[in-house]
Amino acid sequence: FGGIKRCIAPCVSEVCSPERYAQAVEDTKFFLSGRNDELNQQLKVRMHDAAEAERFEEAAQWRDAIRTIETLRDRQQKMSTTKLGDRDVFGAQLGPEGAIIQVFQMRRGRVIERVELVTETASLGAESEAAVLQAGVQQFYEERPAPPEVHVSMVLDEPVALERWLSSRSGSRVRVVIPKQGDKRRLLELVARNATLAYETRFSSDAAVHRAAVEELREALGLATAPRRIECFDISTIQGSETVGAMVVSEDGRMVRREYRKYRVRRNGGTGNPDDFAAIHEVVLRRYRRLLEEGGPFPDLVVVDGGKGQLSAAYGAFQELGLGNLVAIGIAKREELVVMRDRSDPIALPSSSVALHMLQRIRDEAHRFAVTFHRKARRKRILRSELDEVPGVGPHRRRRLLNRFGSLAGVRRATREELTAAVGAHTANSVLAYFATSR
Repeated sequence: FGGIKRCIAPCVSEVCSPERYAQAVEDTKFFLSGRNDELNQQLKVRMHDAAEAERFEEAAQWRDAIRTIETLRDRQQKMSTTKLGDRDVFGAQLGPEGAIIQVFQMRRGRVIERVELVTETASLGAESEAAVLQAGVQQFYEERPAPPEVHVSMVLDEPVALERWLSSRSGSRVRVVIPKQGDKRRLLELVARNATLAYETRFSSDAAVHRAAVEELREALGLATAPRRIECFDISTIQGSETVGAMVVSEDGRMVRREYRKYRVRRNGGTGNPDDFAAIHEVVLRRYRRLLEEGGPFPDLVVVDGGKGQLSAAYGAFQELGLGNLVAIGIAKREELVVMRDRSDPIALPSSSVALHMLQRIRDEAHRFAVTFHRKARRKRILRSELDEVPGVGPHRRRRLLNRFGSLAGVRRATREELTAAVGAHTANSVLAYFATSR
């Protein structure tokens, strides 16, 4: 990046001295803290000093930096208003290739940060645009507190449960709002337009990147043809509980959501000592036995999350089915090395490799899909062992209770009046009686 002027190259002493790097760090602190006017004055002094010393290229660099800061300041002033206070604004664009969620974080009436969440279609584990947006909101606040208001562009699937979850994590009331007019509405529309533009920019260039990635992968693996269709497997388990498998499909650079498959591992009933190798063998066997029955289509490349052991388990399943022509690789965790059956040493693709990035993206999607299924399976088992034991509470009333109170703990804390409003007096009495006797 230093060679193309995108980085000052502090790691190259001949290019960037320690003093220049320290100055750049201080300038960045000024900029991020909003002290743009002070920074501008300092840069103007440097520009004039460089010009007087006839260091014209350096003077031009300071001039460009000043213009950039002034442009950003003008944009912030146009978008800032004290009326907007502290809030985060979400906009989403969903399409066949994936989804883009844009977030503007406003503090004291100013946009202090813009965040973009990018995912392949259904990568957030949802179907509708509203569900994708809600999942994106939850993902965004997994590791950060929410402001008093969160603005969204559409009615979410479970807004009450989301508000409860956000409030519990932030320690204060959080409202999920759809602005209808004024500055708040205009900012929301701006964020939504940004999401649309980001979607068009992101996915229009993906096809060319994918072509380069599969060709690079073909050369690295020594394949006869480029792997257009890739299927990837992942296993998820915690201490052997509810072991599940997942398979995702990438075709021509796009994740084909309708062809995703999930599996409950049957050996040992999905419980007991975890055996990742046996689970991979079982899931791969079930997948391609079904494809044999249906007549395909078969993948150009199979990817398993793991090393030699997982790869051997997959090839064992191929051999049982007479599918010796299928090609599989493993991606060793942590080291991100590509493992092949007929090579003793793993392949270390460069960190800048577009082929490696493609494999990581597919592998991460398989992992996300497996973990999401595993969490749902565990949650369903836990909830089934509690709420389903309550007389008169079936699937419909269970959903109403969880949507209303946010969690099983929320149902336990609910008063008789709150339960009655949610599911009626008779069922409320049953719930209270059950929890009273189960303590």
